[in-house]
Amino acid sequence: MSAVSNRNLTTFFIDAIRWNLKGSIGFQIFRVFLLIGMGLGIYAYSFQARFGLSVTGMNDIVSWGFYISNFTFLVGVAAAAVMLILPAYMFHDPDFHRVVIIGEGVAVAALIMCLSFILVDMGGPLQAWHLIPGIGLFNFPSSILAWDVLVLNGYLLLNGLVPAYILYSHYRGRKANEKLYRPFVFLSIFWAFSIHMVTAFLYQGLPARPFWNNPLMGPRFLASAFAAGPALITLILAIIHNTTSYKIDRKVFSKLRLIIVISAIVNLIMLFSEIFKEFYFPTHHSSSAVYLFFGMDGHTALVTWIWTSISVNLAATLVLAFNPGKNNPKVLLPACGFLFIAVWMEKGIGLIVPGLIPSPLGEVVDYLPTLVELGVTLGILCLGITVVTWLIRTALIIEQQYEESRVRLRK
Repeated sequence: MSAVSNRNLTTFFIDAIRWNLKGSIGFQIFRVFLLIGMGLGIYAYSFQARFGLSVTGMNDIVSWGFYISNFTFLVGVAAAAVMLILPAYMFHDPDFHRVVIIGEGVAVAALIMCLSFILVDMGGPLQAWHLIPGIGLFNFPSSILAWDVLVLNGYLLLNGLVPAYILYSHYRGRKANEKLYRPFVFLSIFWAFSIHMVTAFLYQGLPARPFWNNPLMGPRFLASAFAAGPALITLILAIIHNTTSYKIDRKVFSKLRLIIVISAIVNLIMLFSEIFKEFYFPTHHSSSAVYLFFGMDGHTALVTWIWTSISVNLAATLVLAFNPGKNNPKVLLPACGFLFIAVWMEKGIGLIVPGLIPSPLGEVVDYLPTLVELGVTLGILCLGITVVTWLIRTALIIEQQYEESRVRLRK
């Protein structure tokens, strides 16, 4: 107990670094590949820093591309942590309580990637000062973008500090004071919904883009987030269960599957509602949807993309709903993976690019990301994976040590 009581914030960080520098050969090789990916991202970004956004596939018509597509999707992944926080803290579900820290780690990594995509989409880090209140022109509260900056950074702060306090308390061998962190947990629940709703309002608030002027966009953002996010968390929990000594109860996977199925069905219903609105009685405001689903003036770059996305989404949802094999990992995990990819395809490129085509003047162009965009994106994704592995590895070691010490005390 004396060794535990001597632990402080300095030893906490030293131990976290030490734990993450250790591991199996396979784990270290994986870390090396992540470093290589980040290096490639920095190399690709050096071209953008030198020549500007002209090296990307974006242009005067398609001014938002692969960066903003991934940003939009990852905001949903970050918000999905609330699907673990709600049952763990509000309904005191013991199964979710053991894994909620993992969901919060995923949220932190997703938010870091979101902010990184915003940074590279601005063209360079020197432009970021425009978003700093008191220094740049923040335009709060009139600008929805200003609200987005606040909610994203606020949610990152909440998902970083609350788990850090709980882990630090467990690291010192004591129970976290629930009165200190519980108000912030409830605040983070509200904040989780707000980050995705504000992001939806960013698009809905552009009157010259009829493809985004849809009252269902906010609710469908949440539905798709609560399907894709828990699907990713399910895959991460399966990896943890199979590669570490921290075992996840099968009830967790069953409960997550129910959350995914309900959210995915709601998302599909709202998607088909949007399609009905666009094509039952098409007007000139349906041009973007026509371009997306059928092509326009010989431009068909996204037709195969969107139909593949919807087909895979529908198939994965049906598999998860009918549950063949009764949560058999050989069925459940691939279905979660395909659902995650399908939502990324539809909610990313399938949402952002068609909203800009045709332009308000009727111009139609095809957009494809360049190697520079793909390289920068690879680097940011590798950064996010590195963050989540460091956070989760630290959390699992501390939680295991804390659980073992509690068992010894009971004896």
